[in-house]
Amino acid sequence: MKRTRNAGVAALGVTIAALLIAANASAEDGAIDRGRAVLEAAGGCTCHSDGKGGGGPLSGGRAMKTPFGVFYSTNITPDPETGIGRWSDADFVRAMREGLAPDGHAYFPVFPYTSFTGMSDADVRALKSYLFTLAPVRRENRPHDAWPPFSWRIAAAAWRWMFFEPGRVEPDPAQSPEWNRGAYLVTAVAHCGECHTPRSLPGALDRSRWLAGSKDGPEGDLAPNLTPDVDTGIGLWTKTDMIWFLQTGQLPDGDDTEGLMAEVIEHGYGHVPEPDLQAIAVYLHALPAVRNDALAEHDHDHAHDPDAAE
Repeated sequence: MKRTRNAGVAALGVTIAALLIAANASAEDGAIDRGRAVLEAAGGCTCHSDGKGGGGPLSGGRAMKTPFGVFYSTNITPDPETGIGRWSDADFVRAMREGLAPDGHAYFPVFPYTSFTGMSDADVRALKSYLFTLAPVRRENRPHDAWPPFSWRIAAAAWRWMFFEPGRVEPDPAQSPEWNRGAYLVTAVAHCGECHTPRSLPGALDRSRWLAGSKDGPEGDLAPNLTPDVDTGIGLWTKTDMIWFLQTGQLPDGDDTEGLMAEVIEHGYGHVPEPDLQAIAVYLHALPAVRNDALAEHDHDHAHDPDAAE
């Protein structure tokens, strides 16, 4: 009888262990799937892929033009030597949330940690889980081509101290769940403000003109006004127009977007579930309309620039 009881206990232990392993595997698969969805909502992190210079997806090297010089994106594949393969969960969370590298140095704010700080714990950790399933690519990070003092790490630390405000995006109880979902996606995950908001002379976002467009896009191009201003923004767009644009890259007038935004849609937003795109449209259409005549002037000057087509 005792032997039979022991055998039963052992069998029960094996069953429980098997169930725990299966549950852990299922949880890990869920985190990976969630991480892929986060990556897509972040535009595929396309800035970390250099389509012109090769090297493989997310292996860095893309030139990001700023008024302070050219900064090159980093390798975020799980390569242990040149990427993030040796990063712990804490390293990854600190980089995303606080703009600090594993060795403690401050990242230049061309890396949008100023937006990613608003992401939820679950989304940040899921993103890391997904990135670590990708094939590692050995590719050394390229030194930035910026002017002193903007190329100095101490300047990045000083900028962070003066302008960075950490904190999660909190739901607004006065708004609908759909609006709050759109606000979270636009503000934190998709980090739209980093390109589409004008900046001050030191390079900080001018939040009084949130999403009103910028002449200094990430590749030296124009980032359009995303507020519902009728003349210079998306005031004449319907929510359906916005969803269709984020799915296909096609503008309401039938033209197609180009450049980095086309890649962001191809590798990111085009795969986002439609309810999330609807939430984004709801949030954008509820923003205060901000007129940005500087964008119209930029278009006029560009149209008369003999070198514009080169």
